[in-house]
This record gives sequence, C-alpha cells and structure tokens, in this order.
Amino acid sequence: MRNLLAGNPVIPVITLDLVEDAVPLAEALVAGGLKVLEVTLRTEAAVEGIKQIVKHVPEAIVGTGTVCSEQQMKLSEDLGCQFMISPGATDALLQAGQRSSIPFLPGIASVSELMRGMEYGHRDFKFFPAEAAGGAPVLKAMAGPFGDIRFCPTGGIGLSNVKDYLALPNVLCVGGSWIAQPKLIKQKRWADIEQLAREAVELAS
Repeated sequence: MRNLLAGNPVIPVITLDLVEDAVPLAEALVAGGLKVLEVTLRTEAAVEGIKQIVKHVPEAIVGTGTVCSEQQMKLSEDLGCQFMISPGATDALLQAGQRSSIPFLPGIASVSELMRGMEYGHRDFKFFPAEAAGGAPVLKAMAGPFGDIRFCPTGGIGLSNVKDYLALPNVLCVGGSWIAQPKLIKQKRWADIEQLAREAVELAS
C-alpha cells in the first residue's frame, strides 16, 4: 500500500450516483494530475462505475472505499481494483485482508485500533474520521511511539487544512471529497473538477 500511495499525496474520494458519470469524472481527475481514485461502495452505481473506469481509463489507479466486509473485498478483487480501503477494521476484516491479492488500507481512529492492525502486519492506515478524531495534532502525537507507521487521513479535510496534514512526516497522503464534489458531478462540470484536481496537486507539491 505504501508503494502504491507514494507520490500520490491527494486521493479523491468518489461517490457515484450515476454510472454514466464514472468515465468523464475519472478522466477529469487524471487530466488534473490525480491518478489514484477511491470509489466508495456506497451506491448502486459504484460497481458498474468502477468497471467502466477500469475499462476506459487505464491510466487511473482505481480502488474501492467503504469496504466493510469480506464479500466486498472479494468484489474489489473481481472488479480489477488495485487497492481497497475500509473506514474501520474488525478482526474478520483484517484477517480477510491478509488473504487478499490486492493491498488493503484499514481504517483506525485510536491507538488501540492502530495496535490491533499492527498485530496483523499492517504499517499503513486510514485515519478516519480525521477531523472528528482529533485531526493533525493526533497524528503528530502518534509519530512518537509509532515512528514507522504511515497514515492516509480522511474526513473533514479540505483546502483550509490539507497542508496541515501533508506537512506531517507520517502522512502518506490525504483522502478528500472536496475535489469530486457531488454537486459538481451532478451538474457534470468536468472542467471545474479537473481544475480542482490541479489545485490539489499544486497544494501538495
């Protein structure tokens, strides 16, 4: 997971309501410089949307988000995804992640959850919900006892605070929905989304 995320400091978190939006949205994000895309499994359009992106936007690195079961892990593999991300991490999910053929980023919000994930061999985690769980100061504090751990914080991150996270040495990348905004997707404003992607890349550089 660390190798996949290295050099990709901003991961757009995508929620698809219409399959037809999948390809133009992915094309806009990639054109703006964001290649690693997390498509959440929250909607009925997600599965077919992922299939379309994998087929028609080969330069995109596509993964699933909101993965909450072993069945969804298997689905992620079958769809041809290159990674999967969960909001949390049960023992059953961590065990399934060990058997998976693609990288898995488990979600944690506390030190105890982090240590449980480490027992299963994980060194990279999603920190969620980032702002509600204490934000950048919590991750800065975790760097002391867990210097080799890296995080992808997600939840409540936007233009006003993204630099606070990316400045931390234990942050690999951030996940955010401010780029692929539902309103912009609904209005099919692909040029605006591409511009937001470009701004995110510039912020992270």
